[in-house]
Amino acid sequence: MDNVLILFNQPVIFLQVVVDGILFGSILALVAYGMALVWGVMKVINIAQGEFVMLGGYVALKFADAGLSPLWAVPAATVILFCVGWILYWLVVHWVVDKDIFISLLATFGLSIFLQQIVNQIFSADVRTAESGLVSRSFLDDRLVVAEIKVLAFVLAAIVGGILWVFLVRSRLGQAIRATAQNSRAARLMGIDTNHVYAMTFGLNAAICGGAGALVAMTWVIHPYLGLSYLVRSFMIVVVAGLGNLPGVIVAGLGLGAAENFAGFVFGAEYQAAFIFSLLVVILVWRNWRLGRQRRYLK
Repeated sequence: MDNVLILFNQPVIFLQVVVDGILFGSILALVAYGMALVWGVMKVINIAQGEFVMLGGYVALKFADAGLSPLWAVPAATVILFCVGWILYWLVVHWVVDKDIFISLLATFGLSIFLQQIVNQIFSADVRTAESGLVSRSFLDDRLVVAEIKVLAFVLAAIVGGILWVFLVRSRLGQAIRATAQNSRAARLMGIDTNHVYAMTFGLNAAICGGAGALVAMTWVIHPYLGLSYLVRSFMIVVVAGLGNLPGVIVAGLGLGAAENFAGFVFGAEYQAAFIFSLLVVILVWRNWRLGRQRRYLK
């Protein structure tokens, strides 16, 4: 209760929490958009979504360990994770597309555990961060502090989101992805190679998560078991925003980032994860209630 009073009595602290939450939420929105892409096009809920973020983070760590600026890891992680996603599609996901959704859940869950254990064996379970070399700037008489890397992450997330939107609207592959998402059978009849579209979609999703993961490693921390928290967050954002709703994903991502930051300040960092999982339950119950009302109206 005291922390709530501090927020209302100290507007600068309130602003600090909001700014940090929004900057964090931009990365969450990016990861969630990749999940929405796979879910909408392939009808697959990718349980390994967070592991792609984690892998992108370790690319940034390898750049830092090699004496290179981890900022260069953002494009590198994007390219590397695209290749990883493309390969994993043909090795694993290809066999479960168009199958029952529970089969795809089990397959991607197994993929998630496999990636966790591989990274744990290679890098150990230590919590690490990649130093970006950027500093923090102070405003309002040094009472508001904003890290440059968080602002850069926000800007890059916005740029990547814009590029994705243009790609899906203007490019031939983007149009094929949208057509496949609307009706895969009709897309096949029109001559679209849906297997190629699925592979590119899964690779594109992994690339988005890889770039986001490199930003996460520079902004916060990274470890082999980080993926679950980003999976839950991206799933919540997609459920709230709806498939194919890019503006909704952005708004929901920024809102979740701000809400999580407020929860961490009010309840303490040790209860932040509990807040996320509790919020997931509330959102699922709310969505089920809304769907039940819609079914009654249709009757």
